[in-house]
Amino acid sequence: MLRSQVAKKTALGRAAKKIMDEGGLVSDEIMVGMIKNELDNNTECKNGFILDGFPRTVPQADRLDSMLANRGEKLDHVVQLEIDDALLVARITGRLVHPASGRSYHRIFNPPKESMKDDITGEPLIQRSDDNAETLKKRLVTYHQQTKPVVEYYKGKNIWKGIDASQEPGVVWRQLLGIFGEKKQFPVSTAGSKILEKVGISK
Repeated sequence: MLRSQVAKKTALGRAAKKIMDEGGLVSDEIMVGMIKNELDNNTECKNGFILDGFPRTVPQADRLDSMLANRGEKLDHVVQLEIDDALLVARITGRLVHPASGRSYHRIFNPPKESMKDDITGEPLIQRSDDNAETLKKRLVTYHQQTKPVVEYYKGKNIWKGIDASQEPGVVWRQLLGIFGEKKQFPVSTAGSKILEKVGISK
């Protein structure tokens, strides 16, 4: 949403870009304003919406709830994907991306057919500069400091649910659909269910 607003050069997008170009953090007011703008103008939001990675702090959560309350709306669910820090680092540091298409691979869990080449085009894959252990560990410190209060905030509203994200993707997906009331059954792969063992991590 942030990138979309910047690309569209909306008033909020221009304000956000100026802050980012100066190395600053986009304010909660601008972020919530962008969400409101999308809800007001994006017809795809009329049947509901999902926010990924927001809110990250209690003030953001409070501001978001206030904006939605003014619209006569509220969040129905808050889902936290819970995972061991070491496994998360292993997953992200192994991530490979095809820049042109956005297709993603993983050195362990979803390797390309030919090393460092996109399966479809044969073009080189890259690893994003911030997908490194040192950067991730710093982010995780901040995440744990900020997220625990947010979890408690939404637990108090009885809309928080946690999902064990170390499970196979199909299992996580099915549990996520269950939270949103989706009754369809999807096939779940049982191959390689011991994901922690794949990267040499034990709980």
